[in-house]
Amino acid sequence: MTSESSAFTLISDDSSESPTSQDLRTALVGATDETKFEILRRIIVSSLNGNPHPTLLMPIIQYVLPSKSKEIKKLLHFYWEICPKHDENGKLKQEMILVCNAIRNDLQHPNEYIRGATLRFLQKIREPELLEPLIPTCRSCLEHRHSFVRKNAVFAVYQIYKSFEHLIPDAPELIQTFLAAETDSTCRRNAFVMLIHCSVPRAIEYFNQIYDSIANLDELLQLAVIELIRKDIKDSKSETPQKPRYIRAVFELLASTSHSVKYEAASQLTTLTQNPAAVKAAAACFIELILKESDNNVKLIVLERVEVLRSKHEYVLNDLVMDILRVISSPDMEVKRKALALALDMVSSRNVSEVTSFLKKELLKTLDQQLEKNLEYRQLLIQSIHTCAIRYSEVASNVVHTLMEFLGDSNTTSAVDVIAFVREVVEKFPDLRVSIVEKLLQTFGEIKSGKVFRGALWISGEYCTSLEGINETMLQIRKVLGEVPMLAAEQRLLDEAEAAAQSQADPSVDSKPTTTTTTRVLADGTYATETVYSDPSAQIRLAAVKSASKPPLRSLILGGDFYTASVLASTLTKLVLHFVELSSDHSAINALKAEAMLIMTSLIRVGQSQFAAVPIDEDSVDRISTCLRSVASVQPAVKQVFLHDTQAAYAQMVAHEETKAAEKRAKDSKATAVQADDLITFRQLSKKAGGDADEYDLDLTRATGAAEAVKDDFISKLNRVVQLTGFSDPVYAEAYVNVHQFDIHLDVLVVNQTVETLQNLSVEFATLGDLKISERPVQYTLGPHSFQSIKATIKVSSTETGVIFGNIFYDGPSTSDSHCVVLNDIHIDILDYINPAHCNEAQFRSMWTEFEWENKVNVNTSIADLRQYLAHIMSATNMACLTNDAALKGDCGFLSANLYAKSLFGEDALANLSIEKLADGTLSGHVRIRSKTQGIALSLGDKISLLARNPQTAT
Repeated sequence: MTSESSAFTLISDDSSESPTSQDLRTALVGATDETKFEILRRIIVSSLNGNPHPTLLMPIIQYVLPSKSKEIKKLLHFYWEICPKHDENGKLKQEMILVCNAIRNDLQHPNEYIRGATLRFLQKIREPELLEPLIPTCRSCLEHRHSFVRKNAVFAVYQIYKSFEHLIPDAPELIQTFLAAETDSTCRRNAFVMLIHCSVPRAIEYFNQIYDSIANLDELLQLAVIELIRKDIKDSKSETPQKPRYIRAVFELLASTSHSVKYEAASQLTTLTQNPAAVKAAAACFIELILKESDNNVKLIVLERVEVLRSKHEYVLNDLVMDILRVISSPDMEVKRKALALALDMVSSRNVSEVTSFLKKELLKTLDQQLEKNLEYRQLLIQSIHTCAIRYSEVASNVVHTLMEFLGDSNTTSAVDVIAFVREVVEKFPDLRVSIVEKLLQTFGEIKSGKVFRGALWISGEYCTSLEGINETMLQIRKVLGEVPMLAAEQRLLDEAEAAAQSQADPSVDSKPTTTTTTRVLADGTYATETVYSDPSAQIRLAAVKSASKPPLRSLILGGDFYTASVLASTLTKLVLHFVELSSDHSAINALKAEAMLIMTSLIRVGQSQFAAVPIDEDSVDRISTCLRSVASVQPAVKQVFLHDTQAAYAQMVAHEETKAAEKRAKDSKATAVQADDLITFRQLSKKAGGDADEYDLDLTRATGAAEAVKDDFISKLNRVVQLTGFSDPVYAEAYVNVHQFDIHLDVLVVNQTVETLQNLSVEFATLGDLKISERPVQYTLGPHSFQSIKATIKVSSTETGVIFGNIFYDGPSTSDSHCVVLNDIHIDILDYINPAHCNEAQFRSMWTEFEWENKVNVNTSIADLRQYLAHIMSATNMACLTNDAALKGDCGFLSANLYAKSLFGEDALANLSIEKLADGTLSGHVRIRSKTQGIALSLGDKISLLARNPQTAT
């Protein structure tokens, strides 16, 4: 199909009946204007949907064309556009002479609307025989008194000159003369646009005439000026002499009141010059647009433009970081997140103090204001301050104490982020340890979350290295733990409650225990009856004791958080070992040991009692018992593990994260140095998608998907060809499947392998899954051994494995002889819609808990290496590994890794790989996949099951 060929859209017709051409012809005779309008509409819809009525051309000319109704005239313009205007020999039909005469009359009509609508219709005509008689009338419309006629006449002349230059060869001179005398802004803009595309020198001449008044022009004309600048700069083979005037004009347009003009001017300024002042002016204009524009989508687009500008001019825009931070006043969370990410990239040692001060003020505002998504915004601010403080040590001391106020936040995620930040600051900045630990101990009573308590206890155990600090830590632990031993204290409360209940009990009331009888299966397979006696009043008293107000850490432990209890035991062990190294007072050492051992013993006993919400697990008992034995008899190896190895492991993890961040920054930063042997790139000889192409064209290329089309070479296309029929079928068919974002394009090649002509041949597709056919099948006639290319488009609405199946229908030499060929199924691969993505550990755990669909796949593979199998699964599923390389090093026979991917539709896919190497060298384990939708979990599971058995499929 050529670029000049017309392409029409299918229009749904809600009417159930399809009248014939004869019925429509009969209905037109003597009909009213309303009936004619409805019949003509039905004819147009039917023609667009592939059912033309060629015999109705003359009746429409005879009965509908004479109507004076403006609605019918407008509908006639649509009909003249789509109706067949040529006969079998390719010549214009004789009936079109009457149509041409009617169009000329409408171009001379006294009503300006009819004239303007007819001129707009002329822009769509591609028949020079039909246009030639209308040229004089069209030229005369340029002098019409009404601007609506003149502005459409300009574009009519433009389209005629563009398509058939010989019909009106003096169009540029004509429009230049028209432009000199025109006063209406829209007409001037249309004429100027025509000169830009047809005669750039004449457009530049007019630009020089209006150069001094560009700032006062109409918005449309200002946009046309920017279009001229873009086109002239792009088409110039060498440096244009107009460039200084262009730069000055664009600078003036930055102050325009129109948002679209300011955006286009700022975008164009960065392509005209790379001067730092111009780059800053463009960025400031973008930021002003973000602040004034109310549409969140526009804000995100302009923020993306600022990000591109910052990546090209790294240090030029750093002074505008405070202006960027003004954008976070937007109520939309995505805008806040993108603006903060951009601001963090622009932070330097000169402005980091201002940035952190601003973020601290915003953080304090979240305590007073009840905004939408307030907790999520607070978490985002905490993470941003964390990034700034770790990158620039001079601000860490200013923000760490402010952030520690949020350790008691009801939002667990924010509090966990704060304790992670405090832990990293304490490790990286030894000078701040004393003040931070002191402040941390003061906030123990406000902490509500077990995760935060574990982090705070670990920090206290690792970095309390003074006698005063150890004593203060033990004091704070006693406050948040309450009375010890815990079991005795809880039992005393229960006894007091029972005594109070007995003293208030009525002797006349006989409270008998209730019995519950159940049947159980014994070890030998026989059945036995089990009767349980329970006292309801005793259960009520026990529940009252459990629900009584308790210190925060005690409440967590009795609630079943024995992991925190094991961390408490480890912290007590570290404190005792530190105290033994620092103090020579044996009585004080023994007292501290005794207290620590009492607390640990109490943790185990209360976990095994009725006062705990759930019984203590064996792992926690083993860990607490190990700590108990370590305190009882201090060994050098124990001191090494508790006092040095854990801190060294965390220091190594922090160093690894810093190394990864530095590598990422080095990878993202562009190399500015040019070596003597670097390849010279010629834009004229490079591929269409590469080189120094115009940014406007690049945006257009990305929007239309042409960038993906350029990447496809011949071999990659051959790999995506699917055979639909057998070689011995009378009709052979194969399809090239191209997946482009939310569309699947099928290019089907149909070959007639018989010696007969096949009539009414059509390829009909059907789908299974969230796929939808968007086109109606078209019928073709295939000669002997000829072929036909048929295209089909299928819309995709979700990330699920879909199936496309169909049939080929055709008639033989006799129309009554109908045949059908069943096509092979086309399976759409889910990997075309899944891309690797990254998220932090907290986000992964949150999604893992939230997602309800899980698919567990057992590992069955011939691969013998753990890391090789992980790489195989990553390449086979398009998922990224979130577990850092340091955790995967070594060869211990086990491997556990988290994987994450995101679909084009914004759906998340999580996976956890847990495998071990058996004694015989084979791998055993499973892959657990979780997602919010069932389709992704099942499809990825099927993919892993298939590829686990065939390692070569992934490569």
